[in-house]
Amino acid sequence: MSKKFPTLFSPGKIGNLTLKNRVMKAPQSSGMSNIDGSVTERLVRYYRDQAAGGAGMIIVEYAYVDDIGAKSAHCHLGISNNEHIPGLAWLAENIKEQGAIPAIQIEHCGRQKFLGTQPICAPSAIPWPNLWNQYGVQAVPHVLTIEEIQDIVHAFGDAALRAKTAGFELVEIHGAHGYLLTNFFSPTTNHRNDLYGGSLENRMRIYLEVYRDVRKKVGPDFPVTIRLSGTDYEPDGFGIEETIALCKALENEGIDAFHISGGDHHTMIHQVSPMSVDICHNTWAAEAIKKEVNVPVIASGSITLPEYAEEILASKKADFIGLGRPLWADPEWPKKASEDRSEDIRPCIRCNEGCLERNFFKYKAVTCAINPVISREGELKITQTAQKKKIAVVGAGPAGMEAARVCKLRGHDVTVFEARDTKGGLLNEAAVPEFKADIRSLIKYQITALEKLDIPVINKMATAADLADFDAVICATGSKPATPNIPGRDKKIATDALEILNGDTKPGKNVVVVGGGLVGSETALHLAENGHKVTLVEMLPQIMNDVAVTDLLAYSERIAKTDMDILTSTSLLEIVDDGVIVESKDGRAKLVADTVILALGFKSEQDLYHTLLENGKETYLIGDAVKPGKIMDAFHTAYRLGLKI
Repeated sequence: MSKKFPTLFSPGKIGNLTLKNRVMKAPQSSGMSNIDGSVTERLVRYYRDQAAGGAGMIIVEYAYVDDIGAKSAHCHLGISNNEHIPGLAWLAENIKEQGAIPAIQIEHCGRQKFLGTQPICAPSAIPWPNLWNQYGVQAVPHVLTIEEIQDIVHAFGDAALRAKTAGFELVEIHGAHGYLLTNFFSPTTNHRNDLYGGSLENRMRIYLEVYRDVRKKVGPDFPVTIRLSGTDYEPDGFGIEETIALCKALENEGIDAFHISGGDHHTMIHQVSPMSVDICHNTWAAEAIKKEVNVPVIASGSITLPEYAEEILASKKADFIGLGRPLWADPEWPKKASEDRSEDIRPCIRCNEGCLERNFFKYKAVTCAINPVISREGELKITQTAQKKKIAVVGAGPAGMEAARVCKLRGHDVTVFEARDTKGGLLNEAAVPEFKADIRSLIKYQITALEKLDIPVINKMATAADLADFDAVICATGSKPATPNIPGRDKKIATDALEILNGDTKPGKNVVVVGGGLVGSETALHLAENGHKVTLVEMLPQIMNDVAVTDLLAYSERIAKTDMDILTSTSLLEIVDDGVIVESKDGRAKLVADTVILALGFKSEQDLYHTLLENGKETYLIGDAVKPGKIMDAFHTAYRLGLKI
């Protein structure tokens, strides 16, 4: 048993099941099924790896319960007819073979249908705002009749029986996150005046009917749990008191456990919280419910590190921990934590780039920004090289350290050169704001990996002469701030975002930040939250283009709580001694400032790369040195190159 995490790695019971530990895979859509909802070999490989990581239970992603309106997304897993059973049995068997209990979540999407195709079914004709913006009147749901509601209730029960037949040992009803059951529960989405609307008793009716039908069909001893949002975080939605009432009603019916989350797709930052939202975001709701019920409670949502999980269990806020994104970042999270090797866990930084953005908004299979293997299990394995090389990696940023790690694991002799006196590259600056503190754990993980692999890091700016004796060189030289030819750029008042974040320059009280991309917006927000008067200037019509949806929502909420001024469609003309001259459609204006911070993009550092190429050296380029990008670009280019050398 783990000495660091004794509660987390103690056995626990749900119904008649005994889990070997209190860690479980929380269900999240992967986009790896066939178009008809059937299981693919790719999906099996993925879940086999997830199960091999040491979790006590794997709850397979939500599966749609009927072929009418339940399917939510592209390549969504199905459990709507008996032809799905053979593939589901294959999946359950693979999970069980790895020592985990196979479970599955069953779901009807209601109004939240990413596919945007009819029929969209809901208790009332109130569309999901995001879908309305995309499809207009096509997003208005069909209002379910009582007969249709009963058909859906029976579909849940039939789906649960299929799960049991396929070999799953627990079924979880999806009653959270703005899907159909929540559509009935929330006053935001339920404006009915019949047996299914109005009073709390009526709004919870479908939950009880679904549970009863499931229980009737799977039998009295088969474990059934339900996932609920503690609140939907909607201003006119439901709160924790109503959820507690629902839990008590379900407990009286015989439910085996509650899996607690929060939010809906309209309030996505509470459902799939980005790093700017607090850690363990919905644990408060699990704790509130646990105080009122006698069956186990599963806490989930932004529980990224074992230390957080252990504290939740040890303080009796919950009985089990559900992990979603953390098991994408590192499927061996449970195994490493159980062996008291938490420093070896590749930590989820809640960037949502490879998972939420890629899967839901770009219609691709899920992956992870810092773990390129997710969705490519069996394809991107680290194997021993047939030809050992002496490799130099220039740059100890995220791309350089990942390339060094992979090359070393493949059997190469690796040396890293780093000009700065710190490792981590620009992640060090990125991690300065408290709302980006998750990145600090990633830097620590990468540094630890290099140390444990005994990869030497030489603290100097590498030259072609330094690299002459190496067989190959990987240039992870990163990027530097772009320096456009702006009148007054050499004024003492002017600096750039990196110099502010790394502490080289101390900002004055009144600050103008020029550039409303991610770096400029984050720098401006960081300063505004720390007492500076900030004006953010952006030449485009809006700030934070090309950022994750959840980041945009979370940052917008944080900005609204400051007195930051934002000027869009405004161009910088000149930096003067006491501010800047800008121009917008209203004409020219002067903004007075003590400090002018430029955040106008980055330029790749490629000089060394081209010099080495000209000298005939085997040389590669990765990360920001290829093109300034995001953490995902750094890790993915580095990992894949490491497999090829």
